[in-house]
Amino acid sequence: MSTRTLRGRFQWTVVVPVLALVLLVATWTNHDHPVILAAIGAALVGAVLSAVHHAEVVAHKVGEPFGSLILAVAVTVIEVGLILMLMSSGGDAASTYARDTVFAAVMITFNGIVGLSLLVGASKHHLVSFNASGTGSALATVIALAGVTLVLPRFTTSAEGGAYTAFQLAFAAVASIVLYGAFVFTQTVRHRDFFLPVTSDKYGRVTGVIRDTDGDDHADPPTAKQAWFSVVLLLIALVSVVFLAKMLSPTIEHGVEAAGLPYTVVGVVIALLVLAPESIAAVRNALRNRVQTSLNLAYGSAMASIGLTIPTIAIAMIWMDGPLTLGLEPVQMVLFAVSVAVAMLSIAPGRAKTLQGVVHLVLFAAFLVVSVQP
Repeated sequence: MSTRTLRGRFQWTVVVPVLALVLLVATWTNHDHPVILAAIGAALVGAVLSAVHHAEVVAHKVGEPFGSLILAVAVTVIEVGLILMLMSSGGDAASTYARDTVFAAVMITFNGIVGLSLLVGASKHHLVSFNASGTGSALATVIALAGVTLVLPRFTTSAEGGAYTAFQLAFAAVASIVLYGAFVFTQTVRHRDFFLPVTSDKYGRVTGVIRDTDGDDHADPPTAKQAWFSVVLLLIALVSVVFLAKMLSPTIEHGVEAAGLPYTVVGVVIALLVLAPESIAAVRNALRNRVQTSLNLAYGSAMASIGLTIPTIAIAMIWMDGPLTLGLEPVQMVLFAVSVAVAMLSIAPGRAKTLQGVVHLVLFAAFLVVSVQP
């Protein structure tokens, strides 16, 4: 792809980070007017989308396994930045923002992204196929991560209210990093073929893998100039996201309170915003009959959301006041258990129909309903 084509196609990803930074500087000391707050909200959304895009460009240039880490770290910076800015503003639900955001990310990926990918892919191609071995190992890793960080704290007795002690939180952080690192090594080095998009016959049985024209299983990487340009814009976008979120956090909390909604909605909004680019990419790949890539994006996003966000929040709690509630509420735990069971049944055959997509989307709708009205 030429530089001219790239510039024409992704011009908004160049303009938006710069505009977001200009808006940040111009309104830092005075941003109480509704029009300014609306502009900050729009700039925040645009900065998140452009940051993820530039992270993907850099990741593609660097290659695996470091490319996946760069993309995951960039998304984690966005998610953690939004969480910490909201937590630092205080409020009645500051202690649960991390839990609610991470759990929302799990539900969005498990049911929203996976369900939509299976639905649109199977609707267009009748049956969609994927490697059950690779996808199953991704699913198992996410389940283990969620179990250690979100389920177990509700049943421990050393600390009250769904929280971990300092020692337990340190263990959960280390375990999360180990699990995430082990999976990245498996996906990108040791058993890479298990995560490539596949071809199949009319019965949905896998017959091979899809390779690009160069035979290296990937699109051609960007040039060094394009990659360094994306590095600069990525840094600008990340700085803008973190500090725009700080400016907007009181308004978000007041808006949720004024609407009479539970504070868990804040976590849902953060997760939807952070996962929007992955959702779009997953659907596009499903339409191209590359559901394996869609599932990689979904479960990889869930993994990064837990495996990198929780350790980062754990370190931040050294300097932050107040408790950190990680244990899921009973309703959340039931939704998680049902989602895990359905995901296992969907992944096991290595192929899926539209029905599986509908089932996942109904569970996602149920999550949204109980988030708005517990």
